[in-house]
Amino acid sequence: MHDSPGEVLRSIPISALEHHAYCPRQAALIHVDAYFEANTDTVRGDLAHAAVDRSGSATDRAGRQVWHSLPVWSDTLGLHGICDTVSLTADGPTPIEHKSGRYHPGGPADLQVAAQVLCLREMFAAPVPHGIVFSGRDRRRHEVTVDDTLRDRVLDTTSAVRALLDDAVLPPAVNDNRCRRCSLRPGCLPETPVVPATDLFRPRPLGEWDV
Repeated sequence: MHDSPGEVLRSIPISALEHHAYCPRQAALIHVDAYFEANTDTVRGDLAHAAVDRSGSATDRAGRQVWHSLPVWSDTLGLHGICDTVSLTADGPTPIEHKSGRYHPGGPADLQVAAQVLCLREMFAAPVPHGIVFSGRDRRRHEVTVDDTLRDRVLDTTSAVRALLDDAVLPPAVNDNRCRRCSLRPGCLPETPVVPATDLFRPRPLGEWDV
């Protein structure tokens, strides 16, 4: 469900959209509980970003202006974040999101770069047809066209993240393949069984007492 028109929106970090798309519990641990752990994957990602994390502008080999670590936002959608790189092309500004791992079409990275595209459209009042996800694993650029379907995914995920932050409730763990390489596993404890809540002040029926 989308947010109401004209509503003063709580601004959501664009990075939270990627976290939520990957795992809502991960998003809550990072953005509600302020919990984060590093592992080899996150360190590799930090190293991959080191070259583009220095803010400022430059000119690439094709003579195009390039901005690094460019802050972007959308008052309409209630989003804010920082683009790794924005290249000014003949079609307008194009955000480039750098990822150290493998690219997964339609995955969380697409949602993240799509949110950057929507912010740039609003900021520059210009068409920004697509963004790019650069995959460090295969050293390739993957073009992400931001159509109405992907825009709706951004809006829906933004609303879901905003509700998550407002409620401040930790979603249940999923304990699936996503957990294997997640750096938050030590604090998430996905293997821990969920114990149903009980009323400590209500007498338990006869026959359920431990002998």
